[in-house]
Amino acid sequence: MTERLSTATLGSLPPEVARPTYDRTGIKVGIAHIGVGGFHRSHQAMYLDRLLEQGAARDWGICGIGLLDSDAHMRDALTAQDGLYTLVLKHPDGTRERRVIGSLVEYLHAPTDLEAVLERLADPAIRILTLTVTEGGYNVSRTHGSFDLTAPGVAADLAPGAAPRTVFGVVTAALARRRERGVPPFTVLSCDNLQGNGEVARTAFTTFASALDEELGSWMRESVRFPSSMVDRITPVTAEADIVENDDALGVHDAWPVIAEPFEQWVIEDDFPTGRPPWEQVGAQLVDDVEPYEHMKLRLLNSTHQAIAYLGYLAGHRYAHETMGDPRIVSLLRRYWTEEARPTLPPVPGVDLQEYTDTLEKRYGNEHVRDTLARLCADSSNRIPPWLVPVVRDRLAQDGPVHCCAAVIAAWARYAEGVDEQGEPITVVDALQDRVMAAARAQLPVEQGGTGDDLAFLRDRSLFGDLVDDDRFTTPYRQALSLLHARGATAVLDLLVPVPGRPPTAGTDAGQTPDPGPLDRPASDATGTSDATGTSDATGTQARQTAPPWPRTCGCSASAPPC
Repeated sequence: MTERLSTATLGSLPPEVARPTYDRTGIKVGIAHIGVGGFHRSHQAMYLDRLLEQGAARDWGICGIGLLDSDAHMRDALTAQDGLYTLVLKHPDGTRERRVIGSLVEYLHAPTDLEAVLERLADPAIRILTLTVTEGGYNVSRTHGSFDLTAPGVAADLAPGAAPRTVFGVVTAALARRRERGVPPFTVLSCDNLQGNGEVARTAFTTFASALDEELGSWMRESVRFPSSMVDRITPVTAEADIVENDDALGVHDAWPVIAEPFEQWVIEDDFPTGRPPWEQVGAQLVDDVEPYEHMKLRLLNSTHQAIAYLGYLAGHRYAHETMGDPRIVSLLRRYWTEEARPTLPPVPGVDLQEYTDTLEKRYGNEHVRDTLARLCADSSNRIPPWLVPVVRDRLAQDGPVHCCAAVIAAWARYAEGVDEQGEPITVVDALQDRVMAAARAQLPVEQGGTGDDLAFLRDRSLFGDLVDDDRFTTPYRQALSLLHARGATAVLDLLVPVPGRPPTAGTDAGQTPDPGPLDRPASDATGTSDATGTSDATGTQARQTAPPWPRTCGCSASAPPC
């Protein structure tokens, strides 16, 4: 199929494919977006397309900006199609809902033409800069939130006379031009999955600017607004089969359609001194305080994505919907939501949390979205610390249980060893790949190339802080990790959520905690002898211990049948 989706071919599309009925030629750019990928195109660009279809927001068209060399692929795909692409919503009943989105009216590629990018961002017409640069893209510490001025890209941008390449350098250079010209600054709106993403963005950009020019940094702290937002829509990677299917439905070739679930949510802190589109007219929520919604989404949705990712992958599943066919995984999610996550949440205006988690189960179970566990497993050093570790901290402060959280982190540690339960290699994708894999392999026994330290993975304080020092967390973590090595993910799931009618894990009686049994990875003390007491020696290695039964919040004894 050689004919491409474009303005010229819109009229030839089948009638069931929705498309812009508005005149795109008169749309003026008012929003710049850095990080145009699947999510931006399924979410923020879709909201603006709805407004344009209503005849509103014609001075709020989007200029996409790519900062990476690899962003040339997106530039080429969109430019050849006049900025048009197909959004395909896959409903649980198998129906496809297609709409061609027309709100992206320009795309600039910084590695090709940096000056064009800086001048566009300095243009007074640009009043909002939105960002989807990933959770790890803000270059802040995962534990204390400080900006790392020593990161190679940042240090290079701070060198005298350097042409900026990072998002911090490009945005700061553009704001400096606006300041010099007396143009009010644009508002910076982060749309990444981070708690307090507005404050994180403020810290990142103003710290960089201050290191470059203290007066500029001070001006940015006083003048630039960084509202927070909460975004939600499951958007898997577009597969080749999706492109073929979409081309067949359209009758023309779309080089990069985006696939998504029907659900959508966008909650925005209403702090835009130079104006904004009327997003509330098309389903977004404009609020004074985003924090309750952020907590809800990160702790109930994003954290459970990590749960189904690692335990599901190790149990043999490869797609999110497959995990929801496993009653033990579903029960694990429900236990986590009820016992560990929800007790840490503040009230969320207008939201019934039980209904919210019921909806999450249905969303995860949508087999047509085909969200891969590999996608959910990626880059967890930028996900577990801001999403799940805060739940652990808050629950420990409440003296509550953390067994599900411990099992999820233990499953990450097991996955990061790089070999699955069948001995097949796992491709670990992470910004800290070498570091997390080295820590994971250190937890293996000495005869398998490790150190025998079953807390080796937790000792990275930049990821986990002081959790390694708290027995209330390390006890269930150790038991989960021991079971993962000895009997696999299904044994951990059986331990956490025994399913009525399912035979108990081998070696246990119904309702009792499995004895991890003699592991093939005993730790050694300084003399090389096995220590059955479970205490640590001076080297930091940990001897194997048989952990006590996990307590239950219901008050039943651990040996009683689950209530």
